[in-house]
Amino acid sequence: MSTSALILTAWMDAESQAVFDALREAHFPPERNYLKAHVTLFHALPGDRVDEIVGLLSPVAAETAVIEGRTSRVRFLGRGVAYDVECPELGRVRARLQAAMRGVLTLQDSQAGYRPHITVQNKVEPEVARRLLAALTAGFGSRRIVFEGLVLWEYLGGPWRHLQDFAFAAAGAPPRVGL
Repeated sequence: MSTSALILTAWMDAESQAVFDALREAHFPPERNYLKAHVTLFHALPGDRVDEIVGLLSPVAAETAVIEGRTSRVRFLGRGVAYDVECPELGRVRARLQAAMRGVLTLQDSQAGYRPHITVQNKVEPEVARRLLAALTAGFGSRRIVFEGLVLWEYLGGPWRHLQDFAFAAAGAPPRVGL
């Protein structure tokens, strides 16, 4: 049983994963780039409740069809850049999980107004981020992303350790390996 914080992400289709991983590899400071590209649903679930969380995620994933979303814009983060993701159905899945975990969520994870995004750069000087924002915005075209399930991770103070995949109904994709 884990006592570290747990992170829940949405599992992207392989093609989208490869595209955003390449952007992250090219633009994220290498000494801070422990992770592959991801869309976070919850940042700090209680690790001492991992069995309860797994028990909640399994049926939700089994009852959820594969979800389609799209990148909607490139966003400036102050010291980085992210792609905003428009995906109301992913927001509904998060809201369902949020309601079921009420009372054990951090303030950040219990807030309304979920804004899914994929960070491709962070922890850089604002001017470096502005240059990337300009370059990515100039070539921006909305990209389709298919979300095939949920992935539960243990936070290790920088890197994450993969715990379990929860494929959406009809996803049929192979399990993910490492982040």
